Amino acid sequence: MTDSAGQPAAPCATTSEEPADPGPLLRLVRRQELAFAVVGAVNTAMGIGLTVGWMWVLGVSVPPSVAVAAAYTTGVGIAFVLHRRLVFRVRGRVLRDFVGFLAVNSGGLVANALLLELAVTVLGFPRAPAAVVVMGAVAVGSYFGHRYISFRRPVG
Repeated sequence: MTDSAGQPAAPCATTSEEPADPGPLLRLVRRQELAFAVVGAVNTAMGIGLTVGWMWVLGVSVPPSVAVAAAYTTGVGIAFVLHRRLVFRVRGRVLRDFVGFLAVNSGGLVANALLLELAVTVLGFPRAPAAVVVMGAVAVGSYFGHRYISFRRPVG
């Protein structure tokens, strides 16, 4: 990458230098933020499919929330690999990265629940618009969480 003067950009102090090969997704969209959004959309579709699939496999005698938990458990590993390989393009430290990934995802879940509850019950905002705004804000926060926590690399 280059800066506005056309000089090579300095590496970020909290992430690894960009790999020589940015990979297929970053070559296509050219911005890490857009790649994160694309992978997020794929993960959302996958989560829906996994949830419906688990509901079908488990049957009607099992509560739907069990299907949600099974879908999350099944999909989180796939989501981790997609973010790691297509968005943040890091190597090494797999276990540390996965623990950070789970922490950021869990924090996002808690933030979504608390902020949506606050927006709807305390502040009186309409449910659907509040959900869109809260989830969008948490998605932006998740990007930075994954960049600076899950997939952080020291300079050097």
